[in-house]
Amino acid sequence: MDQKDRQLFADMMADEHGITELHGVDLMQQIKMLSHLYGMLISSMMRDAQLSSPRWRLLLHLHVAEYTGTTSLSPTELSRLQHVTKNTISSLLRSLEDQGLIERALDLNDRRQFQIYLTDTGRELVRSATPEHMAYLNQLTSGLSSDEITQLQALLHKLHRSLVDFGDLPDTYCPEKVDDIAK
Repeated sequence: MDQKDRQLFADMMADEHGITELHGVDLMQQIKMLSHLYGMLISSMMRDAQLSSPRWRLLLHLHVAEYTGTTSLSPTELSRLQHVTKNTISSLLRSLEDQGLIERALDLNDRRQFQIYLTDTGRELVRSATPEHMAYLNQLTSGLSSDEITQLQALLHKLHRSLVDFGDLPDTYCPEKVDDIAK
């Protein structure tokens, strides 16, 4: 919304509803715009590997699980980690499987469930692309000082906490430590 449209909206809200504070709308629009921009930039960067941001995060979750001694994760666990529906996870997993980056195997303890594993190709992709990917993400915030990044992280966590509390959502939607947000 450009400045002229925003002013028209503000005038209308004040005239028709007596609403003079629009910071909630402004913050929501900025966050949506930033999220879209991040997604667009990351997708562009990952184009060569034919990976979207959600598929990349799935590969990273599987890689971290391996690093910590867990060789596989279930689709349900991945769905919870990504905060997406089981249908969305199924679609993401199918595309990663088609690319040869993951494989599914029946859970030996529960034959109704699958376990998801990285393939050697998927593991190598994560290992080789992660340094460049992390450097790129850090570069995207190079216009901010270290103190500004810390302050922004704290404010975003506080906003996240406010949304969870106001929405009466379970605490699983909001990690208590700022460091946990990246997980």
